[in-house]
This record gives sequence, structure tokens and C-alpha cells, in this order.
Amino acid sequence: MTLSTPAPTSLLTPAPGTGSHPSVTHEVTNQPPLLVDHDVAEDPALLEGLRREGAGWHLGELHRLGRLAGTEQAQRWGDEANAYPPVLHAHDRYGHRIDEVEFHPAWHELMRVAVASGLGAAPWTEPRPGAHVARAASFYVWSHVETGHTCPMSMTYAAVPALRAQPELAEAYVDLLASRTYDPGLRPPVAKQGILAGMGMTEKQGGSDVRTNTTTATAEPDGTWRLRGHKWFTSAPMNDIFLVLAQAPGGLSCFLVPRVLPDGSANTFRIQQLKDKLGNRSNASAAIELDDTVAWLVGPEGRGVRVIIEMVAMTRLDNVSGSAAGMHAALIQAYHHTRYRTSFGGRLIDKPLMRNVLADLAVESEAATTLLMRLAGAVDRAQGGDSAEQAFARLAVPLGKYWVCKRQPVLVAEALECLGGNGYVEESGMPRLYREAPLNGVWEGSGNVNALDMVRALTRQPESLEAYAAEVDQAAGHDTRLDEAWRAVRKELDVLADPAAAELAARRIAERLALVLQGALLVRHAPAAVADAFCATRLAGDHGMAFGTLPAGVDLDAILDRVGAEVP
Repeated sequence: MTLSTPAPTSLLTPAPGTGSHPSVTHEVTNQPPLLVDHDVAEDPALLEGLRREGAGWHLGELHRLGRLAGTEQAQRWGDEANAYPPVLHAHDRYGHRIDEVEFHPAWHELMRVAVASGLGAAPWTEPRPGAHVARAASFYVWSHVETGHTCPMSMTYAAVPALRAQPELAEAYVDLLASRTYDPGLRPPVAKQGILAGMGMTEKQGGSDVRTNTTTATAEPDGTWRLRGHKWFTSAPMNDIFLVLAQAPGGLSCFLVPRVLPDGSANTFRIQQLKDKLGNRSNASAAIELDDTVAWLVGPEGRGVRVIIEMVAMTRLDNVSGSAAGMHAALIQAYHHTRYRTSFGGRLIDKPLMRNVLADLAVESEAATTLLMRLAGAVDRAQGGDSAEQAFARLAVPLGKYWVCKRQPVLVAEALECLGGNGYVEESGMPRLYREAPLNGVWEGSGNVNALDMVRALTRQPESLEAYAAEVDQAAGHDTRLDEAWRAVRKELDVLADPAAAELAARRIAERLALVLQGALLVRHAPAAVADAFCATRLAGDHGMAFGTLPAGVDLDAILDRVGAEVP
């Protein structure tokens, strides 16, 4: 045979009766369909909490957003925003500094939906009971699609209570922050239909220890200030205004820095680099330099930490929401996969051990979501002037931030394993969920920072413990395991009398208090099977070190039926 001789026909065509080309070695079987065209808001724990916390009026809008979140289009936006991360353009073609960040169109679609859905500062100008609860629920639902773009949403939401420390700035900017119109691009804030806020607190030498900040602020005769220094980690640098900490003559103070000045000229806001992060890749996080940067004082000089802590308290609520959403997203992916996948003669979801794993994940997810909605209710009523809820939120928000954010990475890892090798492949979406999982535990204060903040609340604001106790005591007598756990943790609080011992025990106390609070909420509000499983394992210790170690007697079917009601 020469190179020009055609190959025998028998080598190119299928044998008689085979009906297929020999290069087709197999057909695809035993793979689940895409999890699309479902309502992400169809989450019993979320919907029950929404009604319980006074925002049942938001159900229609929440389901609209949930159906959009479940579409293939929305999922594609999330994928593309992460596949094509933001690009820094520090200079134009002629060498002039422009300090702009370019985002993929998918990012802008995500932002458009988020802003229109009120995930920014809308609740502050829509004073309706339950407004903050409604936003928390929508934030949770839309976070299932993609979490990077929720960072500018969170900062925009949280900026309002800080700005109110300076009434003239609040009057100028709050309505724009609360706008439901997404208006990207660098222009004077007051010339836009809607604006976004960011924050610049940490510096390379101090991180969370902001009192070591070296950025300086100098007062000008016209009432403005000039800032000079750096910020090590400033997310969403294309936002319109930023709350920044700097050292003024009277001490560490909070300032408002616009990207564009009222006359249309660019403020000095040099983006030195974009961070190459583990996850959250759709969101630009930058190191910036301030040099004769124009700013306005927010609140009293020397009270910067007190002013900006109002912002941090709100972003921590969103940390809980984002982590609870990430846990739930991983759970429903695992449930969906195992319902369709067969192995060893049957569906994975019908295998006793897999059912134990899935039910355990479901209990953890429901505990997180139920706590989130209670925290959102507390924040909502606290803004309305309820002093008991203010005290409760002061302790419970850092507790929730600490514990729920700690649980997200281990839950997502276990859910990923339910998909086997398929879960380790990017197309499954699970690797992105896994990379995002540690984020909320780091931002707005690491675990240690939040545990120590809890200690400060307990020791300096005893009314916060009283409010917490009143909440837990509403479940007294309903489950002996919860009652015993509450008695035990009260004894452990004796350590607070010794500051050194209290710091050493801070994480242990935070964990115990968070678990007791979750248990009390589940006993009162969740189905009996969920509450029983939680109390038996998380409170009474009848549990292993890994998920999937629920003890005999737990009603796995009842727990999984609750998940199955929301997954098509």
C-alpha cells in the first residue's frame, strides 16, 4: 500500500448492523441533568424565616429573583465573571494615570440585577418593617449565582449608618446609594443615577489592627482634608465613594473619599495592583495609594473606629448571609447529583451512608439559614429603635459571623465529595464554591477578631448577654439536651472575670454560644427531625468528627424530604 492508496472501506465504515461510527466509543449515561430552571428561593428554612421575621410581603419579589438565579443564563454570568477577571488599566496609551478597572460584561449584568433588587442601600430609604430582612433574604438567594459582586453590594449597604454620623454627607449621598439603578463609570457622584460605596481600612503593617494605620489627614481651610498614605486591601476600586481611616491631629478618624471630585476632575486614587486571590476572582481587590487626596471628615475627629464599626456590623450580617448561601448552594448540588447518579446497583441517594451524609449537611445548612434570618430580624428591629434587639444583635451578629463562616468550608468540601471526581472539575461549579468558602471567615475580621469582639460585648455590655439569654430561654423545657448545653455554657462564662483566661477561651465560648443559639432557634421553629438531629449531635455530642455520622434513630427521610421539596 502506498500513501496515496485509499484505506479499505471496512476501516472507515461501521460493520453491518452496528449503526454507529466506530469512533463513538460510548454514549453518555448515568450523569445528572443540569440543575437549571428551578427557584433558588424555594428554601423552606429561608421562607419560614422571612415570614417569621416580618417580611412575608417580600415573597413575590423573592421568588422572582429566585427563579432568575436558577436560570442557565444567570449561572453563565457567574461563570464568565470568574473566568474573565477584572483587568487594571493604570495608564492610558499616552502614559497618563487613569486608574481604571475593566470588568467583563457578565459582571455588569450581575451588578445590574443586584442593584435593581435592592441589595445595595435600598432598605435605609424604604422604612418598612422587615425591609432589612427582605434584603438579607434576597442577598442570600442571589449569592447562589456568584459571590464576588456581592462585595460592593455589601459595602454600599453598610455605608449608610456610618455616613449618618455626618448629616450633610448623608443628605448628599444616601439616596444615591439606595438607588435601584446601576450606573457604572467614573463621574461625579451627584451627577449619577446611583452610586456604590467601598471602604479602605487595612494597611500592610497592621491589618485588623487599624490603630497602627499610618495614612495621615491634614485639614484645609475650605473644610476638606488631604490624605496621604496607602491601603493594603480595598475591594471594588471602581466604586464611587469610599470610607477611609486616617490619622488626623485628633486621632484616628473616618473620611469620605470620592473617586471623582464635584468639579469632574479625578481625585488621587492610585491603584497599585489588583490582588491575585484564592477565590472571589470576579471582584477587584486593590492596593491603593493616596497622595494629597481630597476627603471629607465623617463623624467627630478621633472617633474613626466608632464611626466605621457601624459599617462593619452590617457587613458582618452579609458575611453570615453569604456563607449560609454558599452552604445551601453546595447542599442542593450534592442532593441533585446523588438523586440521579447510580452506583453499586442503586441511586446514590438511596444508600444509607450517603443519606446520612446528605441529612447531616442539610441540618447544618438549615441551622445557618435559620440563624441568619433571626439576625436579620434583630438588625431590622434594632434600626427601628428596639433596645433589646440592639443588645441581642451586638452579641449575636459576631457570634453568627464567627460560627457560620467557620462551618462553610467543611460543609462545601463534604458536598463536593458527594459528586466524586465530577465535583473536582471546574464545570461542576463546586471548585468555585470551595474557593469562595474561606472568604467570609477572613473579611470583616477573622475568627479571632470576632471571638474577641464577642468577649468585649459580654464584658462591657452585659445587656447583650441578657438579650441572648432571653432568646434562648424561649426554648427552655422543649429539649433536655439544649437545656443542659445552655447550663454548661453559662458556667463557662465565669472565665470572663479573668481577661487573659477569657481571651484564651474566646473561640470555645463563641462556638458554644453559637451552637446553643442555633439549637434554641431550631427547637422552636424547625421540623422535629431537624431539631432532634441538631441537639443530638451538635449539643449532646452524639456525632463524629466528619459529616455523615448522625446516630441511629434520626429521621433521615424527614430531613431529606425537606431538601427534596426545593430541588426539581
